[in-house]
Amino acid sequence: MGDQRRPLRPGEPAPAFTLPAANREGTVSLDRLHGRPFLIGFYRGLHCPFCRRQVLQLANVEAPLRVMGVETLAVINTQVDRASLYFRYRPTPVTLLCDPDCVTHQAFGVPHLEFLPEGDSSQPEWPYRASMAEFAAARINPTGELSGPTQPMEANDALNGKDGFEMDDVDSAIFASHGTQLVGHFLVDAAGIVRWAQIEAADGPNSISVFPSAAQIIAAAAGTGGIRVERAPG
Repeated sequence: MGDQRRPLRPGEPAPAFTLPAANREGTVSLDRLHGRPFLIGFYRGLHCPFCRRQVLQLANVEAPLRVMGVETLAVINTQVDRASLYFRYRPTPVTLLCDPDCVTHQAFGVPHLEFLPEGDSSQPEWPYRASMAEFAAARINPTGELSGPTQPMEANDALNGKDGFEMDDVDSAIFASHGTQLVGHFLVDAAGIVRWAQIEAADGPNSISVFPSAAQIIAAAAGTGGIRVERAPG
């Protein structure tokens, strides 16, 4: 597991962060959010078609969560200019934040998968360490768009081709540095305490790119032990 920390659990405080926004002016910080519950999702860069889809699908939860007093944030592993350009053509009401170095992903404990060197006898520890053979054997089709379960990298290529998405130099650099970053979703209450968390592929590589649905997120926010909505008196 190296120096990776485990994902934050319900009941633990969210770490401080300040990130630039891609579809609005300025930055967003934990301090600015204090007093308001929020959903925050941490995603790979734009090279990941499953992450692009999930970010856009968050628009389906933004309005219901807003009615509940919950803000919706998506942290994308890319540069602000790149995200601003992409989402100019795919606008969303979700607040888009950028973290090209995955610093905030790591602060929340979202795992970054590392591959064991060939011949290394160390014990794999999914989702932190895996053999290349274990990853190569995985088969996914989380959105049902492929002809059948497909190896994750082949699935990425197939959907990027379907979308007509071409990686630029920023995407290539992000992929080279953070291509095996996993995805995490957290609901944080008005006091800054995590109330619900979901980590991608926690049970193994065959659930890579399986993300919570809109219904699951809304139910988590509304459920017992979920978000505590604090409103100003009067």
